[in-house]
Amino acid sequence: MPTRTELPVYQPDLYSASAIRDTYPHYAALRHLGPVVWLSKHKVYALARYAECKHVLLDDETFVSSGGVALNPVANRMGQGTTLFSDGDDHARRRSLLAHRLTPRALRAMKDMVEEQAVAVVEAAVAQRTVDAVEVAMALPMSVVPDLVGWPRQGREHLLRWAGATFDALGPLNCQAVRTLPASVGMMRYARAVVRDRSVLDSSLGHDLLRAADDGRIMPAECATMMIDYLAPSLDTTISAISSALHLFATHPEQWRLLKADPDLVPNAVNEVVRYESPIRGFSRTTAHDTELAGIPLPKGSRLLVLYGSANRDPLEWDDPDTFDIRRDAARQLGFGQGTHGCAGQGLARMETSAILRALVDKVDRIEPAGTPEWALNNVIHRLERLPLELVPA
Repeated sequence: MPTRTELPVYQPDLYSASAIRDTYPHYAALRHLGPVVWLSKHKVYALARYAECKHVLLDDETFVSSGGVALNPVANRMGQGTTLFSDGDDHARRRSLLAHRLTPRALRAMKDMVEEQAVAVVEAAVAQRTVDAVEVAMALPMSVVPDLVGWPRQGREHLLRWAGATFDALGPLNCQAVRTLPASVGMMRYARAVVRDRSVLDSSLGHDLLRAADDGRIMPAECATMMIDYLAPSLDTTISAISSALHLFATHPEQWRLLKADPDLVPNAVNEVVRYESPIRGFSRTTAHDTELAGIPLPKGSRLLVLYGSANRDPLEWDDPDTFDIRRDAARQLGFGQGTHGCAGQGLARMETSAILRALVDKVDRIEPAGTPEWALNNVIHRLERLPLELVPA
């Protein structure tokens, strides 16, 4: 633990309900204090600036994930054996088993299907006109991801609750994490039963995992954790991005008009949405050996919290970072991570978010607020819980 004279200290709870619902003032305060700040409440070093976050994400030999990426020992113990909680050859082996499912070529083969489903989702929403846009945002990932992962039709009604709980568990062991722990355990139990009963869908990612276990390339116990590894992030992060996009275009009508006038801005818009409202608040890393960061000595075993959402609003990196502007080149945003632990499913997330935006551009004239939005309470996922909007048809 650092001495108080070496390092700025931040006392507030970054994971209180009020901080979760309005995190940006906390991020600004942390960035103002310095490149490395001690969070006294959580006993962790916080990185709130872009340069240090990117440095840590790219140096996966010094700043490792195998000690866990959560802020509590229970989740860090339970997460052992997952792709997210592994490094080096172990991490590469797990990712290589499923990499072929998420290559640009594999995604191109899915493109027409994803775009057709996106059009159907938007047409249904426009017909309804006044919608909870979070439900609209859920529809496409929920129709694509469970099939890709191979999750049986039975039990899908629990997936969103379970996936949210797996992220809650990666924060500190606060009321939020404890309250959702049974759901997190429920998802693991169900995944194990799916593997045991071999009830995964044919030709799916889960089917590939069962074959790998049969061939001795992975342990049977890894099948369930790796299915969750790919399912939970692919749902929650994409739902966050799509609902945040709808919210931002409703509250920034001039940006919506820009996108309508030039639909080629869609890829830019996706990056800017993810920069402005990063779906993941932050994950932690531990130091594999004594090191230093921004001149601050960090003993072996130090835990650092990499705050993606803060890095993406860092004025040292971005001009006018609190302005949403789809003309900005935001390709270097850290919302999908960086380096070897960069989000494996980000190509699919971009495809789904882009497909929804293109369908909206085609079918909708204006997106207008129709009530007060509510942010979800989750330790790690930053997303809307409720978003009443009116979709005015083109």
